[in-house]
Amino acid sequence: MAKYFDVHPDNPQQRTIGQVAESIRSGALVVYPTDSCFALGCQLGSRDGIDRIRSIRQLDDRHHFTLVCQNFAQLGQFVHIDKDVFRAIKASTPGSYTFILPATKDVPRRMLHPKKKTVGVRIPDHTVVQALLAELGEPLLSSTLLLPDEEEPMTVGWEIKERLDHVVDAVVDSGDCGTEPTTVIDFSGGEAEIVRKGAGDTARFE
Repeated sequence: MAKYFDVHPDNPQQRTIGQVAESIRSGALVVYPTDSCFALGCQLGSRDGIDRIRSIRQLDDRHHFTLVCQNFAQLGQFVHIDKDVFRAIKASTPGSYTFILPATKDVPRRMLHPKKKTVGVRIPDHTVVQALLAELGEPLLSSTLLLPDEEEPMTVGWEIKERLDHVVDAVVDSGDCGTEPTTVIDFSGGEAEIVRKGAGDTARFE
């Protein structure tokens, strides 16, 4: 059965955040809230975590996983980014955007798009996630919690706990999330390509 962590949305309890972080370090797959919708997350190097996310969402090897980062200093360790692209991303973060960029050697190969060698990165504008990332000291390997054959992500923590009780290890609940996933912008070719319109405004990239 999955553990259930009830976290205050504005003042996350440090003890609880520490427990969630420790479970992730121990190999747990967790459901956690973001500024767009709930997501599945695990430790960066977790082969088991990636396999379980693929299984839950029924993803193929062309799916872009996302590194959810605390800040730009952390993000810069995992992707190659030039000055122009940096300015464009900086103006939009933290926020509900995922950016696809060429990965550095610090990103596990199993996370990469098999042909493009790219990865998704984002910096969320969400108090609970920021607290968790600060406690972890590294990005979360993540994917939107969008189940197969469903058009919208689940929004209620306790319902997720009931539905996924035997396939995830923990659910972090800080209140209902939205149903709109992040806006995805592909910068891997140098120019902004809007891959998915979501919660983030696309006007600056059009």
